Amino acid sequence: MKAHTKETQASITPKGAVALLKEGNERFQKKMHADRDLLEQVADTKSGQFPFATILSCIDSRVSSELIFDQGIGDIFSARVAGNFVNEDILGSMEFACKLAGTKLVLVLGHTACGAVKGACDDAKLGNLTALISKIKPAVEAVTEPSDPSSRNSKNIDFVNEVAVKNVHMTIDNIRKDSEVLREMEDNNEILILGGMYDISNGKVTFFES
Repeated sequence: MKAHTKETQASITPKGAVALLKEGNERFQKKMHADRDLLEQVADTKSGQFPFATILSCIDSRVSSELIFDQGIGDIFSARVAGNFVNEDILGSMEFACKLAGTKLVLVLGHTACGAVKGACDDAKLGNLTALISKIKPAVEAVTEPSDPSSRNSKNIDFVNEVAVKNVHMTIDNIRKDSEVLREMEDNNEILILGGMYDISNGKVTFFES
């Protein structure tokens, strides 16, 4: 499998980009990885890159976008921060990736049993982590059930995972609210902004409906 070129990138539609990631995740789950020479792709991309998707995911060591979507060198832009939320820097990176570098999809990818989400559920405090967790707390507050405070913590994994899903949706809302560039591109059908969840127990990505 060769690295993408300007021509192959241009031929991919936003929905086509989603399909490529879905196909890659299926290969990952079935241990049927695409036949690619990564060093050959290094050579292919030395004079330029033409990725088809931008993925915002958590720093969790189990959630490498390149691996779980079976992608190679030059295929995707990968932005990572604990809790997969956006700030000015990540939005700027996404705007570069889509408007200037030509990617067709922004995927916000949460995952089950997320440690950052657990920290937000538990109101953890530790150095700079305190400020990071504050970015996720709105998602905790937005999940209203269960209402019993004793069940709204990291010991309740169903609650944690519901908060993780809500955090993905709220991150997408923030992308559209805070990035005029990406919002206009989506309105013009140049890109899709989509969410998904990765299950750390089986390797499956569930894509949300746009």
